[in-house]
Amino acid sequence: MTNLKSVLITGASSGIGKAIALSLARPNIRLYLCGRNSGALTRVATQCISRGASVQTKLLDVRDQEAMEQWIQSVGQLDLVLACAGVSASTVNKSCPQQLPESSVVTRQLMKTNIDGVLNTVLPAIEVMKRQEKKADGSRGRIAAIASIAGFVNSVWAPSYCASKAAVDRFMVSGGGAWQSHGIYLTSVCCGFVRTPLTDLNDFSMPGIMDPDIAAKKIIKGIMSNKRRIIFPLWMAWIARITDLLPIYLLEKFYLRYSKEKDHKRF
Repeated sequence: MTNLKSVLITGASSGIGKAIALSLARPNIRLYLCGRNSGALTRVATQCISRGASVQTKLLDVRDQEAMEQWIQSVGQLDLVLACAGVSASTVNKSCPQQLPESSVVTRQLMKTNIDGVLNTVLPAIEVMKRQEKKADGSRGRIAAIASIAGFVNSVWAPSYCASKAAVDRFMVSGGGAWQSHGIYLTSVCCGFVRTPLTDLNDFSMPGIMDPDIAAKKIIKGIMSNKRRIIFPLWMAWIARITDLLPIYLLEKFYLRYSKEKDHKRF
């Protein structure tokens, strides 16, 4: 990480974004952190500064394309950009996190944040990095986006979340080859369950759940190794891939039956 001097992170006020910011914070590094929670973002910045980092914060909604472009274009040199902002049905609709079928409001909010939010981060970052000189290792910069193992499987419980994360993963992985030839490395981060405010709202078992500081270390190591796709835990990804090959009606039968059992227990 010695060659990282300037890092921009969205969704930095909590969860994985916060953990990555704290993991990277040290003397001689500039962190540009954005989020929507002013108090939480200030607390993260204070912690990073206490570790020696120079920090600038920005209250910003990643769904705002114009504001995101202006901010990213204004900060100057960028060695690494991480698109960590994201939402799930649980965070959008806390009163009924697993309403079936998903409402149009939930669907649109998930897509706007999880897809448009990533594009509003990645595309301006690419434009900035295209103008940067190549370093000794041939890179102009690195960009990573948080996808999910959920993008590997269909789920009646979370269709928009799965679809949005699948889109992020495909975009980063598919586009990575072309941009690598220009010295810009793209990385998709497909993680399982990580202890964050997003997963805190889940009312189901989360196998293999990981602390965010451990996840952050895995993500940073993978990015700096120029991995196109970072997956953890690997066993969960294999299960997701195999499950996705099963007949759709069997999966739907399981999901819907489990949902009815949960609703019965709840009421």
